Amino acid sequence: MYRLICKDGNAKRGELVTVHGTVQTPLFMNVGTAAAIKGAVSTMDLQEIGTQVELSNTYHLHVRPGDTVVKKLGGLHKFMNWDKPILTDSGGFQVFSLAGLRKIKEEGVYFNSHVDGRKIFMGPEESMQIQSNLASTIAMAFDECPPHPATREYMENSVARTTRWLERCKKEMARLNSLEDTINRQQMLFGINQGGTFTDIRIEHAKRISEFDLDGYALGGLAVGESHEEMYRILEETVPYLPLEKPTYLMGVGTPANILEAVERGVDFFDCVYPARNGRHGNAYTNHGKMTLLNAKYELDDRPLDEECGCPTCRHYSRAYIRHLLKAKEMLGLRLLVTHNLYFYNKMMEEIREAIEEQRFTEYKRKKLAGFEEGEKN
Repeated sequence: MYRLICKDGNAKRGELVTVHGTVQTPLFMNVGTAAAIKGAVSTMDLQEIGTQVELSNTYHLHVRPGDTVVKKLGGLHKFMNWDKPILTDSGGFQVFSLAGLRKIKEEGVYFNSHVDGRKIFMGPEESMQIQSNLASTIAMAFDECPPHPATREYMENSVARTTRWLERCKKEMARLNSLEDTINRQQMLFGINQGGTFTDIRIEHAKRISEFDLDGYALGGLAVGESHEEMYRILEETVPYLPLEKPTYLMGVGTPANILEAVERGVDFFDCVYPARNGRHGNAYTNHGKMTLLNAKYELDDRPLDEECGCPTCRHYSRAYIRHLLKAKEMLGLRLLVTHNLYFYNKMMEEIREAIEEQRFTEYKRKKLAGFEEGEKN
C-alpha cells in the first residue's frame, strides 16, 4: 500500500507499506543480483548502511541455485538473512542482454543459459512462478526490453506483447497468491512501461497499464543507449500518465546526477549496479564527484574518502590505506569502496526525502550537482 506524503514540484515523497516492512521514498534499491552484493558486502552490512530494499534477479537465481531450492529453504529472505523488502526483476532484461541467445514468441522466450548453455523457456507464468518461489516482496511483470534503436513497427508490436504478457502475469500472480503452499501470499506486482524513445507509444502504454491497478509502475528500456537528455525528455512526457498514488520506478538508473534529475520528474524508486561496480573498479562517489583511488596523489593521503561521510569505511580507514589495498589486490579494498558507495547513495536518498518534505528540493539539487562538478578542492 503506497501513500503519497507530499510533493515539491513534481518530486514526490512517499511511503510503501509491505509485508516485510514500510519503506520511505524516494529510495535506492541495492542490487544483489545472485542474492549477494558484488564486493563481499553482506546483508548485515546493508543493515548498517541504511539499505531499505534489496534487489535480486529472477533469471540468475532460477539458473543457480534454482528457485525451487530457494523455496525449499524458506524463500529468499530466509536464504540470504534479510528481513526488509526484496524486489525481484522479472528476467526480461536478461533476455534482452542475452540477445544472441534468445527467440521471442507469443508464449514467451526461448534462450540458452549463460552458465551451461542449457535451453530455458520463460514466459509470464514461468516468471511469476519463479518469483513466487523466491517469495520476494515485489515481483516485476515479465516484459520484453526492446533494443535501442528499434523501428516504430518493432516497438509497437513489442509493447503490445508486453501488455498481453502483463495481463497473464496479473492473472498468474493472483492464482499463486491464493495457494496454500505459497510462502508470501501478499506478493506485490509492478508493471513496466516500454516504448523506447517513441513518446506517443510510451504515453499510450502508460495509460493502458494504469488500468490494471497494480501495486507500482516502472519505466523500462531506458539507459540502453539513448542520451541522458532523451531519457529526461521521456520521463517528463511519460511519468504524468502513470498513477501518482503508486510508486514510480526507473529501472537500472543510474548516476547520482541521473537520480536527482529523475526525482525532479516524479520518479521515486531506483536501482543501479554503478555504486557496486565502480567500487570494484577502485572508484568512490563523494559530494565532490567521483574519486579514482589508484591515483598516485592518494599515496600519502590519510583523510577519509569523503570528510562529510559517516559510513563505516570513512569512519575507520584512510584514502592511502584503501589505495594500498587496491594496489595489493586485496579484496578488502573493494569491500570498503562498495560499502562506502552504497552508503553514499542511501544517504543521498535520505537527503532528497528531507529536501522534498521541506520544499527545497530544487535548491538541494542545484547545490549537489554543483558539488559534483566542482570536484575536490585539493
